[in-house]
Formats: sequence, structure tokens, C-alpha cells
Amino acid sequence: MYPILKKEFTSFFASPIAYLVIGVFLLINGLFLFVFNDDFNILNAGFADVTPFFYLAPWVFLFLIPAITMKSFADEYNTGTIELLKTNPISDWKIVLGKFFASLLLVIIAIVPTFTYIFTVYELGNPVGNMDFGSTIGSYLGLLFLASTYTAVGLFTSTLSKNQIVAFILSVFITFILFYGFDAIANSFGSNGFTIQQLGINEHFKSISRGVIDTRDVIYFLSVTFFFLFITKTRLDNE
Repeated sequence: MYPILKKEFTSFFASPIAYLVIGVFLLINGLFLFVFNDDFNILNAGFADVTPFFYLAPWVFLFLIPAITMKSFADEYNTGTIELLKTNPISDWKIVLGKFFASLLLVIIAIVPTFTYIFTVYELGNPVGNMDFGSTIGSYLGLLFLASTYTAVGLFTSTLSKNQIVAFILSVFITFILFYGFDAIANSFGSNGFTIQQLGINEHFKSISRGVIDTRDVIYFLSVTFFFLFITKTRLDNE
């Protein structure tokens, strides 16, 4: 698995992909959180809170993570290197996991600089340090789970087409349905839509973001991530 992970991760930084993903993620968040005069602006909130970042980040990742993963297998199929990859003495699971962790590691690297937001809010607090660390830690953990799910979905869609743009669009569509689609359907059922809402990512992400780690939320994210990794591996088996 490590050789695949190293190869994929190195390829990100050998091209503009890594720098664009990290730069765009930080630029979009920086503009909305500190520059634009909108509801996300932390400086206009009147209290020390980084919640706007955790509301915005899943939507930004909805497009950035598919951009990272769209070439994972689509490019291998398009160039014919998938056959060479599969003839190597390495299992399909190791191929899938190597590509998965390489993409997820790039996302984590993009998240790390956002710790400066915490420092900024910490210093702006009155008194200094007056912020909810439990909720912040839970939100970062939820963001990591959410990113892993998005990444698994992106890997799967990259096995569906040789065209990277098609893989990108499919990934955005599926992650959008998983993140917001179930909430929209549940809202149409009113108070009876709670069960449907529990099927979506957003409900579990919000639950973890409150700072209380519920095993049901953890199991949900791990299950969805494993499911998409499994069907990705199954796609490779059938090629």
C-alpha cells in the first residue's frame, strides 16, 4: 500500500493539483470568514466562534475533493496503466487504500493551516481564550470523517469513467445527495422525516460538531466510507 500512497501523493505535488487545492481552499475560506461582509464573517459575529468555518468547509470540499480524486482511476484507465498496476504483486485493496490515503492526506494538509483561525478567534475572545474548545475539536474530527467519506465517493466515481470531468461531476452529485439531499427530502416530510435525515452526512456531521462523540455518528461515517471503498475494489475486481 505504501508504494501506491507515495506515488499518488508525490504526483499531486509534481503537478499544480496540490497547490491549487490548498490555495483555493484557504483563499475561499479566508475571503468568506475575514474579508466579505456576510453572515460567515467571524469578525462581524460579535463573539469568539469558528462555527462559520465548519459550516462553509463541507460545501467547499464538495467541489475540491472530487477535483483531487477524479484522476485516481480515470487517468489509469485512460492511459492504460491500470493493467500494469493490477499485474504488480499488490492486492486491489492495497491499491484502493493507497490512493485513498494519499488523497485524504492532501486534504488534511489543506486543513492544517486553518488552525490559525482558532488562534485568531482565541486572541479575539473577551477575555482572551473565551471559546468552546470541545465543539471546535469535535468539528475538526467531524470534518476529517466527512473528508474521508467524500474521498471514498470520489475514488469510486473515478472508476466509472475514463473521463476525469465525468468522474468529477458524478462525485459532486453523489456527495451533494449524501450531504444535503436527505435533509431536503426529510424537510418535505416535516416531523416525520427524522429517519430519512439520519441517512445523510450533514446530520451526523452536525452531531459530532457539538463536541459530543456519539458512536452512532462514528459508525455511520466509517460504514459509508467502507461501503464506497468496497464497491471501488469490486469495480477493480471486475475489470
